[in-house]
Amino acid sequence: MTSPVPVLQQSVVVFSQNYLPLCRVNIKRAIILLVTQKAEPLSITTEKEWQVSSPSLVLYVPRHIRLKIAAQERIWKVPPVNRREILRRDHHICQYCGSKKSLTLDHVIPRSRGGQHTWDNVVTACERCNSRKGDKTPKEAGMHLRTKPKAPVHPAIAFAEQFWIDMQANLE
Repeated sequence: MTSPVPVLQQSVVVFSQNYLPLCRVNIKRAIILLVTQKAEPLSITTEKEWQVSSPSLVLYVPRHIRLKIAAQERIWKVPPVNRREILRRDHHICQYCGSKKSLTLDHVIPRSRGGQHTWDNVVTACERCNSRKGDKTPKEAGMHLRTKPKAPVHPAIAFAEQFWIDMQANLE
């Protein structure tokens, strides 16, 4: 028999009515959604369910559930292009050398050359790389970006992309 504590620490993936993976919830929240009939079990793999018992009830909780109710879509706006959001997107790492010290913002195409202060033109750079690059493009300075800058995506879309990547890796 398994200990109740590890089971209660598990999480369940919640899908929308149209099968878009939305988020992970703890098993207690999943039980509430199932018992109140707001969600239904969804079997997309051959993984076993968790068994949760009380004195009067034995409930099998699947690893994936689908909402039966229409979830109100949360309004999500692309965050503003500012230091905090750029650092978060770039994981507080210089996009040229990988350093985590003395971070600044750098315009890939310098503003003096018509570069805009937009998500796809601003990256995190350490002071050393930023001054080395100066008023040049990365190509002119002989520097390469680790990742291509882009605007953040909706959290549900990011979760769904990662979920399907993980699912495919588990099936292989």
